[in-house]
Amino acid sequence: MKRSLLASVSLLLLLAGCTPGPGNQMMEPGQGPKGPDSPTRGMGGMGGHMNQGNAWPLQASEGSRELTIPEVLERGQNADFDYEVVAKEGTTEFYEGTLTETYGYNGDLLGPTIRLKEGETVRVKVRNELDEPTTFHWHGLEVNGAADGGPHNPVSPGESQIVTLNVDQPAATLWYHPHPHGQTAEQVFKGLSGLLYVDGTEQKELGLPQRYGVDDIPLIFQDRMFDQNRQLNYDVLMNNDGTTGDVSLVNGTLDPELTVTQPQMRFRILNGSNARTYTFRLSNGASFTQIASDGGMLREPVDREELTLAASERAEILVDFSGTEAGEELALTDAEGTALLPFKLAFDKEEKQPDLKQGTAGQPFLTEEEKALPVSKRLELFGMMEMVTINGQKFDPDRIDLRQRKGVTEVWEVYNQPDMMGGMAHPFHIHGTQFKIISRDGKEPGPHEQGLKDSVQVEPGERVKLLVTFPETGIFMYHCHILEHEENGMMGQVEVY
Repeated sequence: MKRSLLASVSLLLLLAGCTPGPGNQMMEPGQGPKGPDSPTRGMGGMGGHMNQGNAWPLQASEGSRELTIPEVLERGQNADFDYEVVAKEGTTEFYEGTLTETYGYNGDLLGPTIRLKEGETVRVKVRNELDEPTTFHWHGLEVNGAADGGPHNPVSPGESQIVTLNVDQPAATLWYHPHPHGQTAEQVFKGLSGLLYVDGTEQKELGLPQRYGVDDIPLIFQDRMFDQNRQLNYDVLMNNDGTTGDVSLVNGTLDPELTVTQPQMRFRILNGSNARTYTFRLSNGASFTQIASDGGMLREPVDREELTLAASERAEILVDFSGTEAGEELALTDAEGTALLPFKLAFDKEEKQPDLKQGTAGQPFLTEEEKALPVSKRLELFGMMEMVTINGQKFDPDRIDLRQRKGVTEVWEVYNQPDMMGGMAHPFHIHGTQFKIISRDGKEPGPHEQGLKDSVQVEPGERVKLLVTFPETGIFMYHCHILEHEENGMMGQVEVY
């Protein structure tokens, strides 16, 4: 949808004094041609969605390409830095015979997986080879404000910086992406994202699959839309309420299929989309086991039949394929049953299953003292499209909205204020910390949320209490991770001193 059209709709909504809520579309999405060989597959036309509930339906993967597994970034021998990450322009052949302009880290699209060890300190050289400023944000990593890579840490075209990352947190699946104010959504849409693992001893002790690319598989899910020239034309396709698409990419692969070579697989799933919320299921209705959330292991494993991740959320799951019948079609699907990642089974059923230990249960998820802490910070999320605010204010880089002392635990209450039409869900993210969810509308979190997190979906009318401790000093962002909402001002700053 073109920006001029969105601006007109925004004006009409302001004049009407209301905004559409879930299930109340202003315009129906266009019904584009299906199939990867259609020359106009993914064309937005004049249609559009007005909220997450009306996102474009995804097209099923045809399973024609083996899933790409991101390379692991090799540690260098340079005396000044350990790793180098370069943001650059490139081209990617999503459709045969057509090169699509993309962005990538150290390559044409997405980035290599960076693996850091719990307790180590590394120096990373970040370099910008784009024609526009960018930043390098280590999403979920508990580092100081100067290293966080928020909008206050721009890297100009042609310039480089060396940042020091002190890794002092449990094993987790994190990620990195750009965060320049006003350009984040487009840069992510064009391909700037990558995974960052913190490796710890806990994984070995629990007996988890950990052979990268063999039985420990990274999965970056992103929805995209291509224009009539099969380009990622963000200016034409963007939506102020969150840009979604009808094309599903997994690790940047269009129409992917994964060959499963082990009877038990570990999947590290990132929702790297600009706005879409995914609900994942197995096509045969079988259950799987969730073992981790954003910031590390859950208190105990949770058997589930579906997994919902808002934009920027992560989860780790174990899938047991040993009971699958020969020739049975199996895929990871969305809530509508659309196959996003078909599986091709190629393993020996007689192979011995690993003996997995029982999670991290023992200590309570929240102590009685933590539960009794009073609310010290209240945040109200409100609006949609260009009229989004936190506590009635839009982001101002020169204004500090909150202050909190390093190492002191506080309770943040995040309230999603609905409008007269219902409102939108907002995935709320805090930089520089991994928090715990204390409650949702006064109820304790389910077992799948009893783990460290840095992003949480807050539904319209819902109050979520978070236990927040910052281990490092600096200025950190908190914002809605619908990237277009972030850019339109649904973001604030907390100074940790």
